[in-house]
Amino acid sequence: QVQLVESGGGLVQSGGSLRLSCAASGRIFSINTMGWYRQAPGKQRELVATVTSSGRTNYADSVKGRFTISRDSAKNTVDLQMTSLKPEDTAVYYCKYTYWDPGDYYWGQGTQVTVSS
Repeated sequence: QVQLVESGGGLVQSGGSLRLSCAASGRIFSINTMGWYRQAPGKQRELVATVTSSGRTNYADSVKGRFTISRDSAKNTVDLQMTSLKPEDTAVYYCKYTYWDPGDYYWGQGTQVTVSS
């Protein structure tokens, strides 16, 4: 199993910035993907950004140019730097660890991000 501990959520005004961090521990393998997803009230969970162990990144169109994902594979951490935040970014943000098999993954407990207008 993999344990994921998220931190960094909170309340911020529109246009502000926040940085989320996620630390993974447990059964960690060198080939994996770590990423951030979010779920707003009444909506489905959606991809925000992912980064593979080789450094390939993927972003949702809605956050491109505003959010930056980064990872430290030696420390098994992944961060999400969020800038120019908008009220529509308000959601619970979840860290996800995916093994080489896309069907084998773990979620963190989630951290609330609230952007006030």
